Amino acid sequence: MRRLVMTAIAMMSAHCALATNLVFTTESYPPYSYRSLHGEVLGMSVEQVREIIRSSGADIRYTIEVLPWARALALAETQSDHCVFLTARTPEREARFHWVTPLAVTRNFLVRRKDSPIRGKTLEDVRNYIIGTQRDDYTELLLRQKGFRHLDLSASYDFTLGKLLSGRIDLMPMSEAVISGLRDEGKPVEPVVLLAEQTLGIACNKAVPAPLVARLQAALDRMIANGAMQAIARSYGVTQSP
Repeated sequence: MRRLVMTAIAMMSAHCALATNLVFTTESYPPYSYRSLHGEVLGMSVEQVREIIRSSGADIRYTIEVLPWARALALAETQSDHCVFLTARTPEREARFHWVTPLAVTRNFLVRRKDSPIRGKTLEDVRNYIIGTQRDDYTELLLRQKGFRHLDLSASYDFTLGKLLSGRIDLMPMSEAVISGLRDEGKPVEPVVLLAEQTLGIACNKAVPAPLVARLQAALDRMIANGAMQAIARSYGVTQSP
């Protein structure tokens, strides 16, 4: 009897050891991720991440939190049980995380308020304007690399958008899906010039077990192949590849 009890305890311990607790962080960036009026974390990429975890078959207990982007990214880099999304997979970030990609491939434009007189066909045409973006967002580094010096940094996308709509900044980076969503809401925004095309995904702390990350990647690959990722995107009015 004692042997049976010890065996049961050992099996339960092994199961617990296999279970993983993770915190997924993201920012407020509709339609990809946002909080509802009731505090629920919703959005296209949120739904995709939940489905990737479910279909991976991995024993993961997780939460999803909406934070200012710089904090969301910093936690994923410094905390062993954290992942962050939607994260641009850039050369500068490649070695800093384990990756599960692509959740989305998106084009990012510099956007003006619709009644603004700003015009331009190239990045050079708009280099001297005040550009707003989120602190530690990949667009901050990208803008600096492309020679933009007049940057206005905010803690979140919502703050940056508020500055654009109130005329406190001239332009801000924004993806096609976000531009479309804002127009549907009647927000007066308009793209001026293409900034970049970028692959976005989940970035996990390097301490997250590689076999677990591989299971999440395999689940994402299956969802791309069977059309599930695209179906979720379409349900939010987003057309994308994958």
